Amino acid sequence: MVRQLDYAAMQAIFARFHALEPEPKGELEHLNAFTLLVAVALSAQATDKGVNRATRALFPIADTPQKMLALGEEGLIAHIKTIGLYRNKAKNVIKLCQRLIDVYGGEVPSSRAALMTLPGVGRKTANVVLNMWFGQPAQAVDTHIFRLGNRSGLAPGKDESAVERAIEDNVPAEYQRHAHHWMILHGRYICTARKPRCGICPINDLCLYEEKT
Repeated sequence: MVRQLDYAAMQAIFARFHALEPEPKGELEHLNAFTLLVAVALSAQATDKGVNRATRALFPIADTPQKMLALGEEGLIAHIKTIGLYRNKAKNVIKLCQRLIDVYGGEVPSSRAALMTLPGVGRKTANVVLNMWFGQPAQAVDTHIFRLGNRSGLAPGKDESAVERAIEDNVPAEYQRHAHHWMILHGRYICTARKPRCGICPINDLCLYEEKT
């Protein structure tokens, strides 16, 4: 396994990320906390672009749990059938809406434990919502972050939870808020799976990856 970068390297890397993009944003389109939650739940095993295409017509007419329930499962399916696993996702979204109304007064709760009681919401989804909407330094580890964390030495770990802990333990506090967005974007557009673009990588000299292209 790649060793963990030391503190000085971590500080230098995140200072560069910050200089390039001081306020990184997630790429899932949303109107409020509820539509963000739904968008993230729909994005499992799908691309953000694919989810955005499906939700651009959906969210203006179903931006609350009540409106989504009124649309119904079949109405929701009509909007999201271009997304993978759409039937199961539609079922979960409808159940999620009912639970939000029954337990949380129609509002999206702001604790990880509460979010994870919602159908179709795992730790990763909860962390994205906590970070993007509630401003918490929660680290949602996707395939891009897992790859980048292990390849570069930024956050090595044998599974997603180990990588999440490595980010929380090693990223300097002042960069925790945006760490997962910087890492997702870097993994998505620079440190790509098959052919990492090391020639244009702003952290090339600090990264521990030995097979640089």
